Amino acid sequence: MSVMYSSITKKIWMSLMGLFLMIFLVVHLGINLLLLFDPTRELFNEVAHFMGTNPVIQMFQWVLFAGFVIHMFLGVVLQIQNWIARPKGYKVKASSEESVFSRYMIHTGIIIFVFLIIHFANFFFKAKVFHSIPEFVLDGTPTGMEDMGILVMKLFELPEYVIGYIIALLVLGFHLDHAFQSAFQSLGINHRKYTPFIKGFGHFYTIVITAGYIIIPLFIYFSK
Repeated sequence: MSVMYSSITKKIWMSLMGLFLMIFLVVHLGINLLLLFDPTRELFNEVAHFMGTNPVIQMFQWVLFAGFVIHMFLGVVLQIQNWIARPKGYKVKASSEESVFSRYMIHTGIIIFVFLIIHFANFFFKAKVFHSIPEFVLDGTPTGMEDMGILVMKLFELPEYVIGYIIALLVLGFHLDHAFQSAFQSLGINHRKYTPFIKGFGHFYTIVITAGYIIIPLFIYFSK
């Protein structure tokens, strides 16, 4: 009973962290899309500078990192528990466990983790650790802000980075498609009246997030 309770608790926490990260993806996408509507990069850099200097957001940043760590750690632990229990078999399998996406959640999770390491190395560490981001200059006048926008655009002018980014985002889409409905199921929100809507909204969310992030590198690359 204690093992069952422990597994359920882990699933609940992993689901809560996953939903929290999904909200972050929406906010992050909204900020990145600013690069498509403002070729001067001023608005994007102003938002990036605000987020990089605001103490509340800086504190929230570590909450976000904790969310990533907890979600990934619990995902690995639960997968190991499933592998150990698998030889015993299950009399009844939930529909979500029979999907293709669910069988490869740990694999897509590992790919996303590798992508995050590369992503942090290219952006977070350059800005926070090495301070190697050039200053943003607008109309010949220094602004005192780091030019995060030019860093994004330079990376998305590299075909190998664009291809790798798109592949990682497609993998993320596969991960999200199952994770969205699975999170609500783990939280006990599994009803014949609400589940179809949750699944449908999960598909919609996945398509919008995946397509939204993919549009950015493609737009920048083909606009150079």
